[in-house]
Amino acid sequence: MAMTEPVASLLISNALLVTQDAGRRVLRGDLRVDDGRITHVGPHAPREGASVIDGHGFAVVPGFLNVHTHVAMAPLRGVADDRDLAGFLETLFAVDARRTERDVEIGARAGIAEMLLSGTTAFLDLYYFEDAIARAAESLGIRGFLGWAVLDPELTTQKGAPLDNARRFIERWKGHARVTPLVAPQGVYVCNRETWLGARELAERSGTFCHFHLSETRREVHEHEAKTGARPVRWLEEIGFFRGRSVAAHAVWLTGEEIEILGRRSVGVAHCPSSNAKLASGGLAPIVELRAAGSLVGLGTDSVASNNSLSMLREMHTAGLFQKNQRWDASVVRAQDLLDMATIDAAHLLGRASDLGSLEVGKRADFSLVRLDHPTLLPARPEAIVSHLAYSASDEAIDSVFVEGQPVVRHRTLVSGDWTKIRREAEGVADALWPPRSTEPARPSA
Repeated sequence: MAMTEPVASLLISNALLVTQDAGRRVLRGDLRVDDGRITHVGPHAPREGASVIDGHGFAVVPGFLNVHTHVAMAPLRGVADDRDLAGFLETLFAVDARRTERDVEIGARAGIAEMLLSGTTAFLDLYYFEDAIARAAESLGIRGFLGWAVLDPELTTQKGAPLDNARRFIERWKGHARVTPLVAPQGVYVCNRETWLGARELAERSGTFCHFHLSETRREVHEHEAKTGARPVRWLEEIGFFRGRSVAAHAVWLTGEEIEILGRRSVGVAHCPSSNAKLASGGLAPIVELRAAGSLVGLGTDSVASNNSLSMLREMHTAGLFQKNQRWDASVVRAQDLLDMATIDAAHLLGRASDLGSLEVGKRADFSLVRLDHPTLLPARPEAIVSHLAYSASDEAIDSVFVEGQPVVRHRTLVSGDWTKIRREAEGVADALWPPRSTEPARPSA
């Protein structure tokens, strides 16, 4: 059935339900939604008053939660390829200094469209001009956890003091149905003690949390240790930053003591394997030890400038392969673990496991319909669906996506956005931001 008008009640009938509930049940049955929340999971849902979709050829999967992005960078895919983090950042900082709020909003719409079309229904972002990103999220219907980038005033290209900018952003968007504003200290390399503690105080006063980069490279760790006498995690513990809810991106270069601190403080970790590998970070986040220590671990794509994809299906696959290969243990991270990190564990990390991350009665109806006849899901067996999602499924297998029970993608078409227009505007932004093409001939390889 076609749906363009909002529906109060929806029934997906006779589908394969990948519940991600406490028992991780996969069952054939019905999913009913009323007023944005799930009211039935299982056989024989009541049909009265509901718009019905025949789910026989589909799996219903909880929406993915991407827990580390810079989504407005969509027009910059490929702008700084084949460089380490220092070279990458040099290019990106130069571009960022020229960006306008309008082009950030255009870029965010392109990135959000890419995420919705690949089954992501919520994302955690770190950038500036977050009002523009909030407007883009609102217009396309995704759920956004948006962190205003905070750094030392003398190091920023923002107009005004970054902490004040973050405070005003939170005040403007606090209480919004789908936008959760938060504070995002950039990292130890641009934030001093006062900035970190100011960010924590603002988060506590606003009832929100902090998101930040942490121990992404050896250089970051060694330079901070040389400057302060302590590695980043130990230093943040010593200054009292970890007294509130936090989500750290990357967390690659950690000692056993730092892993223990992060676990004891219940710091969430956004694992970004594709970005870390492409930027040659040289290590792999110790997610097995972090989870064992008590940290919540989710998956993040980082930006398309460093990944170069926003696909959570691809990120699950990459995360699994890297952990297995590095540890010489094919079972160290299982398919179910990977799907957990993309759904229910990510919801816990964001403090929203009570209403996101699984198909359970009472939760918000954020989910995707995945085509079981797609080649990457053959054989379409209930006992194989979690494996297929973690290791083989293509983004093109995702047919439709719902947020709060309302369609945001139907049959691979955006409901509230015109991809042709979104793409055209993003190409215009890329034309303005990309450096001029070199006229030098390419050097032959040795």
